[in-house]
Amino acid sequence: MSSDNPRIAVLGFAIECNRFAPVSTAEDFETDVDIRGNRIVTEGRAEASITLPDLPGFFAEMDRSGPWTPVPLRVSQAQPGGPVEESFFKGFLAEIASGLKSVLPVDGVFVSCHGAALAEGTDDPDGDLFELVRSVVGPDVPVVAVFDLHANVSRRMTDNLSVFVGYRENPHNDIRERGIEAAKHMRECLTGAQTMVTMVKVPIVSPPIALLTARGPYADLIKYGQTKVGGDIMNVSVMAGFAYADSPKNGLTAVVTARNGKREAAAALSLDIAQRAWGMKERFKRGMMALSDAVALAVSVGRDRRRKPIILADVADNPGGGARGNTTYLLRALKAAGAQGVIFGVFNDAALAAEAHRLGEGATFTASFNTKETHEFSLPFDCEARVVKLTDGKYVGRRGVLRNVAADMGPSALLDLGGIQIVVITHRCQCMDPRQFESLGLDIAAARVVVVKSRGHFRGGFDEFFKPEQIYEVDCPGLTSPVLENFTWTKLPRPVYPLDEETTWSPPSSV
Repeated sequence: MSSDNPRIAVLGFAIECNRFAPVSTAEDFETDVDIRGNRIVTEGRAEASITLPDLPGFFAEMDRSGPWTPVPLRVSQAQPGGPVEESFFKGFLAEIASGLKSVLPVDGVFVSCHGAALAEGTDDPDGDLFELVRSVVGPDVPVVAVFDLHANVSRRMTDNLSVFVGYRENPHNDIRERGIEAAKHMRECLTGAQTMVTMVKVPIVSPPIALLTARGPYADLIKYGQTKVGGDIMNVSVMAGFAYADSPKNGLTAVVTARNGKREAAAALSLDIAQRAWGMKERFKRGMMALSDAVALAVSVGRDRRRKPIILADVADNPGGGARGNTTYLLRALKAAGAQGVIFGVFNDAALAAEAHRLGEGATFTASFNTKETHEFSLPFDCEARVVKLTDGKYVGRRGVLRNVAADMGPSALLDLGGIQIVVITHRCQCMDPRQFESLGLDIAAARVVVVKSRGHFRGGFDEFFKPEQIYEVDCPGLTSPVLENFTWTKLPRPVYPLDEETTWSPPSSV
């Protein structure tokens, strides 16, 4: 082991997969991030990186804490979608295997991950990846990975890791900090720390809207876990999982990494957290506002400026959970009701954005939404519109999850529908940063009603404008509906709470 200048392999595979969404293809990764070699190092040290922030965080802390040599392999990430096409994932694994073998020996491996991936032919591609990495580098090389707190965790993942680091915040405002933490753990492992990772899973699969971490049951679990960090406990990660993966791995999972070889301490704590989660299971239920009530409220707020402005979150059409970002249920209802002072975004419709760019700023036309999309929820809608502003869709996020992230919505257009100004984009993504509106000239502070295609990450970006009591989650149809009864589950372990009220659970006799 080269303690003076350790060689650390760097790779990434990050996608959150919705079993009910269209297959995620190579093009989806190419549109988002699919980089190799020195480009990884460049992005890892960039002021505004295109990667998830844990990668720059890892680089920053490794650079700060001493000499090291990054050994970049491949980093692939895509917007949430359906299972990854088999050819892409198998090709990715083959490239990582050959690349890692070609650069041996390495002193450590860092992986920027998500943890809720699916692929055609496998329900545990994350486990496949970590098993492969471990088989190449051997049992003694530290392998440290960062995961989204929506990860669906398997033992093949934890058994092949030296340290498991999960996000603690939802919205995920702490991704960079978790990369920094991973680097600190890597440095400790490089000095010879002996780690043990344990996990306990509980049959709780919560609607994502009940998993915020500012307050609520999930916040309480995470905060409790953090009170136990120190001494023999290196890391505590409470992974809520991602329901729409419809995976055998679904279920809230307490993952604990211990140092000093103290497996018993890790096992006891992971079991403790799991039991606490089960004891508060009823708190993971959460309701939404009916569509008709949301529209009535929007109309009232638009007319009465004495009322505080509001956000309506179209949580069932969240591209951040694999939805298409183009349902028109809420849009049509607001337009029919004559709502005023509304800004709406971001709406994924490449064909409509292209038409607006062809016509040019100032043009008026009949905007036809969803002319190319055939998904069951992507219903067409026609409306008279004026092209207000056109951009290339590139921006650098300024708050929350996308702070200092270089993002690209593709050719984008601001359309005025009369009372509703809507941002139409080319590259599917959720609305979670003010710059997605501001880059097209919109003044969020002047809006009466803001509609976002997002589940929760917008809260970290828009909290300078809206307090929690000004935010309403609307019950509409969609691929990410929090009403779990709306889905036909095929691989989700059953019974599971709260989908099955009769669910019971007994703590395992051993961990």
